[in-house]
Amino acid sequence: MRLRAPDTAIDRGFPPFEPLAADAATLRLSGDWVIARGFPQNDEIGPRLNEQRGMRRLVLDGTKIGAWDSALVTFLLAVVTECRARGIATDLSKLPVGARRLISLATAIPERAGARRGLSAEPIIATIGRWGLGSVDAMRGSIAFIGELAIAFARLLNGTARFRRSDLMLTIEECGAQALPIISIISLLVGLIFAFVGAVQLRQFGAQIYVANLVTIAMAREMAAVMTGIVLAGRTGAAFAAQIGAM
Repeated sequence: MRLRAPDTAIDRGFPPFEPLAADAATLRLSGDWVIARGFPQNDEIGPRLNEQRGMRRLVLDGTKIGAWDSALVTFLLAVVTECRARGIATDLSKLPVGARRLISLATAIPERAGARRGLSAEPIIATIGRWGLGSVDAMRGSIAFIGELAIAFARLLNGTARFRRSDLMLTIEECGAQALPIISIISLLVGLIFAFVGAVQLRQFGAQIYVANLVTIAMAREMAAVMTGIVLAGRTGAAFAAQIGAM
């Protein structure tokens, strides 16, 4: 959890440590802690803690904090994490109630090792190489599929293909005759839409009589074939996918 405001907005210095005891100190926060005003970066926390030699307890005092948002929670969470790594106990009792709850929620479950993605960018050569290898593998798979399809089709033409004819006829029936009702309904609805739109436009020229010709030509030449192909591809493809998934 590492939020950062734009570089032009980061103007807040690291709050000073105030000695509390021989092995304790107070980190006093004051003012508004919002992203727009900026907040100390996480890289500053470790060196500042290293300067407090012999500190075993850190009190986070937020009694003078005004408005705050995720900037405060991000900074406090980073401080608590660094303190735990150094064996320093943290006292959160003087922080706002909402901030304490968010920190407790964030630290309730330890972060899994290796879950955080590294910030180092991958070299451009490695990116291009990975893309090239992936493209070659995809092309190889496509060529293999086309080859297998061609071999299967050649076996079908030669009469050497092995399949159950009853299953073939059933599949043809499901893809053809049983798809007729849905295609008819969709064609009817599309034709009605064409008729309505065409009548509105042709009325401006007094050519309403050509609405029937418009619908007939549009449906017979263009839309009927397109809608049939789309419906069959979707309906039949979904059915085949369901059968394969059930297998």
